[in-house]
Amino acid sequence: MKKILPVLLALLGLAAGVGAGLALRPVSEPAPEVAEGEPVGTEPAAPDAEFAAVPLGKPFVVPVFRDGKVAAMVVISLAVEVEPDGAEQVAALEPKLRDGFLKVMFRHANSGGFDGSFTTGQPIEDLTAALGKTLRTLMPDPPTGRVLITEIARQDNS
Repeated sequence: MKKILPVLLALLGLAAGVGAGLALRPVSEPAPEVAEGEPVGTEPAAPDAEFAAVPLGKPFVVPVFRDGKVAAMVVISLAVEVEPDGAEQVAALEPKLRDGFLKVMFRHANSGGFDGSFTTGQPIEDLTAALGKTLRTLMPDPPTGRVLITEIARQDNS
């Protein structure tokens, strides 16, 4: 009996592991073509348009103020979608784009957009919509897509 008990426990553990693996297996559904929470006010791209994502050189650092003191720092890396031949124009206009994007992010921070759970729901949609509007204002040609937030992090000062 002493020799059978470890073997039975090993088989029971194996069966439980296989059962859990089958029960918790991810469902393989195709991804939806259109995101449910697409920002309001963005112009849809032409259906045949193919865009290339052009990353902006350095990340943006945005201070979050509370009671006149820096309460947090938000670091954001962005990329912009443009037609493949528009990458040179993004590089040439990067200082103007960075200035416009920083103004949008400062306004977003001052209105409380980076407080609480800022990466979901309305706050992130408002930010991406405002960044997209700024992109289309500063760079009307060639046609542009969206502003992509490639990285975002908040460091709270305690």
